[in-house]
Amino acid sequence: MKDNVLDLLIYLFENYLQIDEEPRPNRATLKRELERASFAERDVERALEWLDGLSREQVGKVAQATARAVRIFNSQEAWRLDTDARGYLLYLENVGILSTAQREVVIDRLMALEADEIDIEQVKWVVLMVLFSQPGQESAYAQMEDLVFEEHSDALH
Repeated sequence: MKDNVLDLLIYLFENYLQIDEEPRPNRATLKRELERASFAERDVERALEWLDGLSREQVGKVAQATARAVRIFNSQEAWRLDTDARGYLLYLENVGILSTAQREVVIDRLMALEADEIDIEQVKWVVLMVLFSQPGQESAYAQMEDLVFEEHSDALH
């Protein structure tokens, strides 16, 4: 999955997933809407698969590490997540936006993007999507949302 799939996920997140309407659109509805918005069918399928991976009970599957544990990135993770991206994840964990388990879900979803290199901007959006998908994370989500959109508004001035 290249940047166009992440762009599709961001589009989906901004236009469909944040809406407070219940019930949320199902997979078939999302697929139709995305194809109407001129996204390629292959990218739509890959994005929906990515979302399926996010919606699984991944946090429960992640081994709970202690707060004092150090995360060692494997060679593929270190190659695709540059030093800045890895440092940003550590920062988010240190300031309490991400728990250890959430960090692992974020890393899993970042690796599922299949991008050759993953930058901080991609990390921010994936963190936002992970926090949004988990109940009880409203405060952390709001903090992360401020971090994502604060920098975008600074760039406009």
